[in-house]
Amino acid sequence: MEFDIPAMTCGHCVKAVTQTVQLLDPDAKISVELATKKLTLQTTKDRQTVATALTEAGYPTH
Repeated sequence: MEFDIPAMTCGHCVKAVTQTVQLLDPDAKISVELATKKLTLQTTKDRQTVATALTEAGYPTH
């Protein structure tokens, strides 16, 4: 699944987004493109669960 995360602007943001996903699913495969503000991942969690966790971490998705 893929998410646009407009609030992701720096390396710290990338780390926070990555850690948020890893807390949900330690086995998730995560790819973050800071330049395009995109998060791509493979996870066993559903899209809404991931989106909610990211929003609660301060990185709402679009």
